[in-house]
Amino acid sequence: MRRKKLADLVHLAWLVMLVAIVACSEPSKEELVSLAAKGYYDHLIHGEYEQFMEGVHHADDPEYRSQLLENYRRFMAAQQSSHGGIREVRIVRAKTDTIQQYTNVFLTLCFGDSTNEEIVVPMVEQDGRWRMR
Repeated sequence: MRRKKLADLVHLAWLVMLVAIVACSEPSKEELVSLAAKGYYDHLIHGEYEQFMEGVHHADDPEYRSQLLENYRRFMAAQQSSHGGIREVRIVRAKTDTIQQYTNVFLTLCFGDSTNEEIVVPMVEQDGRWRMR
């Protein structure tokens, strides 16, 4: 009986160690890219269009930037009138294309009228930052 308890304790100790190692491991590339995409969309749903645009790849031209900002405002106004706005963004998954060097992040937009829509956000690395393609 005592051996069984000791064996159970050793097994439990190994299990705790394994969980600790996994919990302390570095996040994967897909996790980091997913968090970046979600962060950009969180800015969008809070009306922080400039911050959202910081995540857009090649949005450096001033005229193009002003057009993008207006498009974001219109998009969010349309979502508000048709779905009660976007209330939450959830990460579904991410998949990296190693040949093309981009990662598709799948997000779910949760609307105020309780509908959901899954979108795909292609992300590329630019100067050490992940940006929407």
